[in-house]
Amino acid sequence: MNQSDNNKKAWECRAYDFWVMRDGTPKDKVAAIIMDPLVHLKKHQDLFKDVKGKKIANICGSNGRKAVPLALLGADVTVFDISEENKKYALELAKHAGTNVNYIVTDIYDIDISKFNEMFDILYLEGGILHYFDDLSRLFNILQKILNENGILILSDYHPIKNCINENNQYLNNYFDQPVMPCNIAYKPFFSTEEQKEFLDVLLKHHTLSDILNTVIKEGFTIKQYDEHRGWNNENIPWEYTLIAVNH
Repeated sequence: MNQSDNNKKAWECRAYDFWVMRDGTPKDKVAAIIMDPLVHLKKHQDLFKDVKGKKIANICGSNGRKAVPLALLGADVTVFDISEENKKYALELAKHAGTNVNYIVTDIYDIDISKFNEMFDILYLEGGILHYFDDLSRLFNILQKILNENGILILSDYHPIKNCINENNQYLNNYFDQPVMPCNIAYKPFFSTEEQKEFLDVLLKHHTLSDILNTVIKEGFTIKQYDEHRGWNNENIPWEYTLIAVNH
């Protein structure tokens, strides 16, 4: 089983139950989103203040927690994601928000380039995505093709330094030459020990920062900005980053 096939099976095992467990039902969650859609884009809200009428592709858009706020702000949003369970939650979220999101369940590698060629003004990737792709060149080549000329790529992901530090801030010799490896799916710990037995591992491939930046450049993007973000509890360490690039 290849990486994408495996990860699809993993993400279609009780993902909807997890979102309800963590965030509440779509009907419950949407109340806060409607009150202030922009604030739900968190550290990226300044990048989306004027998106009315923009065509935005939310790559690996998961349960719609970013797509729905963008749609409420007036954007024409398409989510590409591998999980039917994620789609179910996202579309219910959009329905209760009184807005529309186009949700396409697909392997990102299999996006129909002929259909979506140069369609989007903005591509938004956030929340820890790149490790699901063993071939960054293939991924960014597809992204470059579905983004229109002068379109914007907004990529926010886990900082590769996370691969060198464990939860106790101890050094790990674990940066270069990482193979595709099985790992627990992120939401597995939210279930009981007995329930956890039904979950498949995801297959992840961690990339170095130079691999990421160089691939973005080689596939035709011009990097305009790169910001590192502190740890989730404001630790003095870069836990995430945001890269902004233009398709030239």
